Amino acid sequence: MRNMERSTSSEILHQILNMGEMLLNAGAEIKRVEQTINRLGKAYGAARMDVFAITSSIVVTMSFPDGTEITQTRRIEQPAGTDLSRLERLNALSRRCCENGMSIQELAEEMDRIRKEDTGSWYVYLGSVIGAAAFSVFFGGTVQDGIAAGVFALFICFCQNVLSPFCPNRVIFNLLCSLAAGIGIYGVTAVIPVFHADKIIIGDIMLLIPGIAMTNAVKDMLVGDTIAGTMRLLESLLWAGALAGGFMASMWLMGGVL
Repeated sequence: MRNMERSTSSEILHQILNMGEMLLNAGAEIKRVEQTINRLGKAYGAARMDVFAITSSIVVTMSFPDGTEITQTRRIEQPAGTDLSRLERLNALSRRCCENGMSIQELAEEMDRIRKEDTGSWYVYLGSVIGAAAFSVFFGGTVQDGIAAGVFALFICFCQNVLSPFCPNRVIFNLLCSLAAGIGIYGVTAVIPVFHADKIIIGDIMLLIPGIAMTNAVKDMLVGDTIAGTMRLLESLLWAGALAGGFMASMWLMGGVL
């Protein structure tokens, strides 16, 4: 009986950690992850939840009224991205679970359904095109520059879908993606002088700047999660540095064509 209870408790904590991992991968801030894990644990009968989360790891100790304690650690290997649609669905699921209750099997099935849902890649492509074109024109580019920025935004989205899985981390991806996009932009402007390379790059660079990660880093530090906030901020600065380095390298390789 004791082994069965321990097995069930371990499964509960395992699924709660799955929720925490999915939240981190969707771009949630650390405080949100810790609070969600804490509420879910108490919803499933825990008397106390001790949660420690950073961008690369989650450690949870779940204490039950009978004195049983279970600790599990989850290494977060996938770099955090930004999927606000998935984040909203996970938040709604956790609130529904805490308010109405559901079995751990139902929770696992719901999370698996959210994990497999297609958020609509064409939305990402369309939004990237509009965003890149708008930023390019906003910062002084012509309509032609906006159109070119939109075209290269499609290339960047393609790289995110195809190249990203083969890169060991986000730093390498940002470096390679910005290098390839920069070479293409400078090549086009050299052949067709009506385009302005700097205005096109301004529009496309906005797609890769880790703005939400930087915002979450500052927010984490302001609410007291200094370690996680510092780690996320340094990570974001590395991403931004790789992004700038890639475009600078492309300018150097193409002879500084503007």
